[in-house]
Amino acid sequence: MKQPKESALASSQDANLLLSASDSRNRKGISMKDSQSWQATIQASISIRPLEEKDLQAADHIMRLAFGTFIGLPNPADFLGDANYVHSRWHANPGNAFAAEVDGKLVGSNFATNWGSVGFFGPLTTHPDIWDCKVGSRLIEPVIARFDEWNITHAGLFTFPNSAKHHGLYQKFGFWPQFLTMVMAKRVELESTDLRWTTFSEIAEDKRDEVLQAFRDLTDEIYAGLDVRSEVLAGARANLGETVLLFDDTGLAAVAVCHFGPGTEAGSGTCYIKFGIARPGPMVEQHFGNLLEACEAMASQKGLVRLAAGVNTARHEAYRQMLTRGFRAQIQGVVMQRNNQTGYNRSGVYVIDDWR
Repeated sequence: MKQPKESALASSQDANLLLSASDSRNRKGISMKDSQSWQATIQASISIRPLEEKDLQAADHIMRLAFGTFIGLPNPADFLGDANYVHSRWHANPGNAFAAEVDGKLVGSNFATNWGSVGFFGPLTTHPDIWDCKVGSRLIEPVIARFDEWNITHAGLFTFPNSAKHHGLYQKFGFWPQFLTMVMAKRVELESTDLRWTTFSEIAEDKRDEVLQAFRDLTDEIYAGLDVRSEVLAGARANLGETVLLFDDTGLAAVAVCHFGPGTEAGSGTCYIKFGIARPGPMVEQHFGNLLEACEAMASQKGLVRLAAGVNTARHEAYRQMLTRGFRAQIQGVVMQRNNQTGYNRSGVYVIDDWR
């Protein structure tokens, strides 16, 4: 990451929750020796603990400030607009979120996600005033331990494709860059469709376990043990959006877990497909296209204007079909995978996700 900026803390609206101005040491212009001494002091003061609900406002601010500063926004705290990752990730599973403190003040956070045999982490963010103080490394350590507890067989993360510092950090923990992931979007133009689709909220309660098991069977065909049912349940419990379901004569053909609205990972006006899958087999390409069409139809029904989704470019056929249907890349990232494993990022897999 970039060298910490003196101005970053001064612009914080939550300075009382972060590092004090005196801790920043007015670092501009200080000697290398003094800078190293300051960094060593910070490193010795770092403590890691579970992220608590009372931390969420400050953690959200640090996340926006960190990303906004890194990409050079005029007002870094405007990053993501009214979309929200910190609150949604914490409420989905509070026990999988971690906080970093320096002298009792929150300076960073990280979130681990468990999709059965697959695990990923992020957003991992630290306050810009303590970049290069190894807080990020300390926040990765409990995540790796959690992955081991879960018996994760495929682990990874999404990061900037052009940041050697990020790549170097994650490589220390055995994560290696592979194909790009494109976070794509298109305008919602479809007003209606002849497709027959439904949503999880419309499924009778006594049938929901059956549908969830069918979803589990689909993901298991793509990668042994992959299980994304928690995203369906978290979305329903926290009212984050809706899960689109397509059936054919043989059963569940495709699924898309969608967020929409302020306070979700989508934000206002957007339907964000957090995870989507089409059933493997001779009809997979058609099912995938139908799923994209159904999601756009639902977005139209909800009055949304933008459909967003991420796809790893190793899933070449899925990526090309999205381009054909009018999706265009908005963000490029790279997925780094532990032990350089491929997982389900391979040709012939029709899956939507981006691990942000």
